Amino acid sequence: MKRHFAFLFFTFCLLSASFSNAQTETPKGMRISLLTCAPGPELYSTFGHTAIRLVDSSTFSDIVYNYGVIGETLNYDDPRFYVRFMRGKIKYMLAAYSFREFLYEYQTEQRSVWEQELNLSDEQKKELIAKLQDNLQEDKRYYKYDFWLDNCSTRPRDLLYKNLSGIKLEKTIIAPNTTPRILIHSYLDKAGQSWSKLGIDILLGQLMDKPIDDYGAMFLPEYLMKGVDTTKDNGKNIVADKKNILNLPSPIEPSGKYNPLIAVTIFCLIYFVLYWLFRKKKNTYKILDSLLFFLTGLLGILLVVMWTATDHTVCKNNWNILWAIPTNVVVAFLNQKKHSWLPKYFLLCFLVSVVLIGGWFWLPQDFNIALLPLIILMAYRYGKRAITKENVLTN
Repeated sequence: MKRHFAFLFFTFCLLSASFSNAQTETPKGMRISLLTCAPGPELYSTFGHTAIRLVDSSTFSDIVYNYGVIGETLNYDDPRFYVRFMRGKIKYMLAAYSFREFLYEYQTEQRSVWEQELNLSDEQKKELIAKLQDNLQEDKRYYKYDFWLDNCSTRPRDLLYKNLSGIKLEKTIIAPNTTPRILIHSYLDKAGQSWSKLGIDILLGQLMDKPIDDYGAMFLPEYLMKGVDTTKDNGKNIVADKKNILNLPSPIEPSGKYNPLIAVTIFCLIYFVLYWLFRKKKNTYKILDSLLFFLTGLLGILLVVMWTATDHTVCKNNWNILWAIPTNVVVAFLNQKKHSWLPKYFLLCFLVSVVLIGGWFWLPQDFNIALLPLIILMAYRYGKRAITKENVLTN
């Protein structure tokens, strides 16, 4: 019995020593993989997800490092989340937890997962693990989410391409002159989220229409996966093995109902019909104009707030303000009185609208096609009010 106990104790000491060496020496039994998750049906999951998996055969651990965890007491179902997200104040963090738990989450959401095992040297593995452990520190694990510049995909991308020497892309993964907006549109179109596409196109500014390179395209998980597939480390492929570890039918069900272009066109046609029906009633003209000016002006104020009062870099330099003019809110209330400056204001707005329509395909920012009928309607009303005496009539 004593001999048996002594043997068990000796074995335990050997295992403990092996565990200690695994933590301090080169991680011989460590396997590092990049996990890419398919898009989901909700807007926040439309663009997929990325995480890093560490499997240590010496300690039988299987851990996922996930940069996409909300670092606040909020969740996606909480209305406060979207308010803080709109302000650019949402903090995300790096979290480490079991691979089983991670996979279960995506299994319940019916989202496929791909794994790319990385062909790294022992030294590179040590560098990557050290960086992940450093990022887990309480004062470093949190970061302010930025849709394009700092997210769950850019963080693993930077870990690989900025911290590991000798690693570079060998082949291009995007076509020349590709912009972030083009890439975003491809996901929204596949998901049938045409209204989300319209809202995003209104809120995101000129920065999203500047051509990016392959490295910039990897702000999206799928393109990071493509980039890693074509990456080599001093001539050798960085991907040792790639497999689909969770193969599920997509939960996304695209719908073509209520297309924004059709809906906005119908709205504008109704407005034109109302103008024609009440063409001899100037007061009705003014009520319709006031409503139109107020709605576009209110939207313009939102664009100014997103541009100047939030931390979203992608909302700056937004040319949508050329048709969603903030001062229209004031004009909507002054529309019923005599003001000598109104004809000049309407003429200026008319000229801006004409330039906007004429330069639709040449402006440095892409506009959603669903906005064209509305801008035409606005140009018509601005022009009408600039050349007639409607703007100086009283009730």
